[in-house]
Amino acid sequence: MSRWGRSEIGDQTGRTFIVTGGNGGLGAETVRALATAGADVVLACRSVAKGEQVAAELGGRARVRELDLADLASVREFAEGADRADVLINNAGVMALPERRTVNGFEMQIGTNHLGHFALTGWLLDKISERIVTVSSYAHQMGEIDMDDLNWERRKYQRWSAYAQAKLANLLFARELQRRLTAAGVPKISVAVHPGYAATELQSHTETIQDKILAVSNRLMAQSAAMGALPTLYAATADVEPGGYYGPTGFGGMRGAPGPANSSKASKDEQLAGELWELSEKLTGVVYSFNS
Repeated sequence: MSRWGRSEIGDQTGRTFIVTGGNGGLGAETVRALATAGADVVLACRSVAKGEQVAAELGGRARVRELDLADLASVREFAEGADRADVLINNAGVMALPERRTVNGFEMQIGTNHLGHFALTGWLLDKISERIVTVSSYAHQMGEIDMDDLNWERRKYQRWSAYAQAKLANLLFARELQRRLTAAGVPKISVAVHPGYAATELQSHTETIQDKILAVSNRLMAQSAAMGALPTLYAATADVEPGGYYGPTGFGGMRGAPGPANSSKASKDEQLAGELWELSEKLTGVVYSFNS
């Protein structure tokens, strides 16, 4: 497993993948690799124009549909118009933004990274035949879930803490989804991944001096977006453990080929995961139906 790379992706002909945020960064690399392996790929992205640029490289194997995870009406519209697929990859995300709100009033990072994907997965679940892959982050290790103020309405906003909370929520969601699938006897798989430290556009939207600092750090320390996409590709195409968590296996989990990854104590808290699930249903209005 430690040497697993794009060449180990099996023939994906006849399989369909939905990839959120497939227009850039890790998502675009994921889409390219899957299409090269023969898959049909749906790029679910806010910027249709950028998505079309990526899809144009891949011929008829890729198509683009608009999806704004910061707007639940857009999420519902996408889900209602989606065809059946084998795999859903919850990849899109925002990082360390200034304080902003989604259309529905959620803090932008928890709203986009977690609640948008929670709603999307719930509305799509009956159309996904095999597995759901959710992209978390090593930053989840620093995350804490504030069940009384998930949307930073009473706390002083801290962009990096908000990001870490959202990424912890991704991991809690992926594991709780697997527990509920298993309990319902539904033979689908939910797994989570993290890309390590990969150079993408994600690090250029803090709108502070940190953008320049991160740009230098990317050049000196980060692995490529293509390498950062490997855990996602592994989780989406290889034999994996239901409810598992995968990431780079080299240099402290920051770079290298994919394998099982360590996670924080909080990410394994089943009570916390259940409470977050219930709150997410309340906030989004999406109640999951587990049909086989």
